[in-house]
Amino acid sequence: MRVTVMTAALALAALPALAQMPCEKLAALKLPGATITAAEAIPAGSYKTQAPPNSLVQVPAFCRVAATLRPTADSNIDVEVWLPENWNGKYEAVGGGGWAGNISFPAMAAALAEGYATSSTDTGHHGGDAKFAPGHPEKLIDYSYRAVHEMTVQAKVLVNARYGKAPKESYWNGCSYGGRQGLEEAQRYPEDYDGIVAGAPANYHIHLHAFDMKVAAVNQKDEEHLVPANKLAMVHAAVVAACDGLDGVKDGLLSNPKACKFDPATLQCKGGDTAMCLTTAQLESVRAMYAPAEWKDGTLIYPGMPYGGEAGWSRMFNPDPFSTPAADTFRYVLNENPAWDLHSFDLDRDVAAADAKAPYLNAINPDLKEFRDHGGKLLMYHGWADQLISAENSINYKASVEAKLGGNQDNWLRLYMVPGMMHCRGGEGPNQFNVMGAMERWKESAEAPAQILASHVTNNNIDMSRPLCPYPQTAVYKGVGSTNDAANFSCKAP
Repeated sequence: MRVTVMTAALALAALPALAQMPCEKLAALKLPGATITAAEAIPAGSYKTQAPPNSLVQVPAFCRVAATLRPTADSNIDVEVWLPENWNGKYEAVGGGGWAGNISFPAMAAALAEGYATSSTDTGHHGGDAKFAPGHPEKLIDYSYRAVHEMTVQAKVLVNARYGKAPKESYWNGCSYGGRQGLEEAQRYPEDYDGIVAGAPANYHIHLHAFDMKVAAVNQKDEEHLVPANKLAMVHAAVVAACDGLDGVKDGLLSNPKACKFDPATLQCKGGDTAMCLTTAQLESVRAMYAPAEWKDGTLIYPGMPYGGEAGWSRMFNPDPFSTPAADTFRYVLNENPAWDLHSFDLDRDVAAADAKAPYLNAINPDLKEFRDHGGKLLMYHGWADQLISAENSINYKASVEAKLGGNQDNWLRLYMVPGMMHCRGGEGPNQFNVMGAMERWKESAEAPAQILASHVTNNNIDMSRPLCPYPQTAVYKGVGSTNDAANFSCKAP
């Protein structure tokens, strides 16, 4: 690993003396541990990508470079690097989701449209599951962190070769597993990126999946424990009715779900089962979603779901929730057995065993001193109504960094909690915001984002806007004007 990085670094150092290289000639560039498989000029317009998922994207004119990286004998990491004709002088790499297994072409197209040189990787395997893991520990390491780092090093070499100079700023932008990848970069390779945007990070990989398995052990006991979508919507409505006003404004959103003390037992059926109540079995399942996963001694494994995201919980009440990414951690990573009996899952035993076998899957190291001292900025965001990853996980990680480095770290690390937003996007709250613009102003103009303007859009019209505040601040209504206008809110500490 160290040899590969040093060799690539030497190649990068040698490139500034080169003149700008025509796109097609990049195919002849020699990269350590890598093979360039394509270098072609792509005209502006609709472009059908050349690898799964074969997306159709709108692009400006750019130079497409595809490469396969092999840092180990068992590695086969596909990457694409897109170099725009009208370059803004910067590099923005984009992340993946779930078990990755494909290149994030739509996110690359969005970065390209803003003038960035951009890249993405399949992390060394094809397909959105962990079937690649048994018998291939090096591929699992590629997936966990090595693929992104190797891609970053080689992408910067290509940028330098194409334009005759290095990028003036390098940014990471990812959500979900892409958020985890960003945190992993800050932890392991603090000089790779100058600014990292990490949305809803799945950084506590094993423990997140353990929480899902814990919940499934309850709601899959029998059909009586399954909660249908209409009842989840009913629970959500009851939560909002009980806790909506705690933030000082009735708007259907919970700005601080941690203050909500709703008891789902108030919805238990008093007589027969109806659409407006929960049976005893269904109540047990709902409580399991709110409850954290804990070790037998009561310490936290993973936080439960906050109040306010109930309407999105249907994925956990499918007839087979074990088809979700969570089961793969224990089926293919821990047990390396496709036929493993999922119902034999034991929370304490299997989480401890998975942590011991593949600790690098958990990107939880709070020591970001090197990233901070390098001048890096870390901007995290998370929707309070996230139906896949508990929003409290992001709060816990930020707190762990502050505990490690000592006190307030807001000059380089900020977290923005988004009321009503689901996983990475969507939901009842303001879920569209220019997070890269906020990052650029912070990194390049020393303009720390005191707030980020977010909007909710319906039928291409903005019907509501709010400021997103650096946690633990929340948006507080000033008491005058429309509650749908961000100008009538200010960020205040609780």
